Amino acid sequence: MAKILNVFNKINSLRERYYKASIGKDALIKIIAETEVAEQVYNSNAIENSTLTLEETEKILLQIDLDRFISEREIFEAKNLARVVSYIDTRAKEQELVLPVILSLHKMLISNIRDDIAGRFRKDNEYVRVGSHIAPAPKEVIERLEKMLSEYNAASHENIIKRIAKLHLTFEYIHPFVDGNGRIGRVINNYLFIREGFVPINIKFIDRKMYYEAFKEFDEKNTTKIMEEIVGKALTNSYYKRLAYLEGKKIITLADYAKNNKLSHPNLINKANRQTIEAFLEKNVWKIAEDFKYE
Repeated sequence: MAKILNVFNKINSLRERYYKASIGKDALIKIIAETEVAEQVYNSNAIENSTLTLEETEKILLQIDLDRFISEREIFEAKNLARVVSYIDTRAKEQELVLPVILSLHKMLISNIRDDIAGRFRKDNEYVRVGSHIAPAPKEVIERLEKMLSEYNAASHENIIKRIAKLHLTFEYIHPFVDGNGRIGRVINNYLFIREGFVPINIKFIDRKMYYEAFKEFDEKNTTKIMEEIVGKALTNSYYKRLAYLEGKKIITLADYAKNNKLSHPNLINKANRQTIEAFLEKNVWKIAEDFKYE
């Protein structure tokens, strides 16, 4: 519990720093968000078994020809999710998250992939399962989603990490759509973060094993600790990255930082993974401000 409280306190302090550093830098904030779209798309799709690499995802979004055959579905999955990620950056500030908004996001995501199910919840005999988990019956979907949103809003006094972790696990437990649940679930996380004045997060493909362990824990014990850790680290990482840019730091790789300061690179990677130093992942490379004071 103390570990989670420390993360909560750290986020509050990083958020204050971020607001101070962001004054008058709207253009830079916009650029950071734009450069993150491909990474968001790559990681979220990779978690769902997409074969696209980060480089291939970037090329698709830039409309550059690829060196290998890619299915039409994977191309639309990348382009559609990029549209959704970019769209919520402004939409979240204007509109509360309600069921019609979730449906519109799903329609954008699944259009040209499966138009027959785009923008609607499961109905009739559309049952789905994830591993050994069989999602609730279609007739329960709307009531469960409404309860999920009301519980999230009623818990506004709790830390955002705890609230998002519970909502995300509940959404994926319900699995309201025939397809696209994971990607929409991660989009909803960021919709709520942005709406409540936080920065968006990027749950990385490299954390996929732990991510699925969080669902198992929720399924078996109805607890959210693993997901809280994942969300907490992702949010910390997102703030570290933005602060390095907004505070005008010279950014170098963690490998170069270790070399320059005669420190153990594996030890620094370990600390970066635990987010106990201000390092952040950018295009799958650990980076840090050159003048970071290591203690």
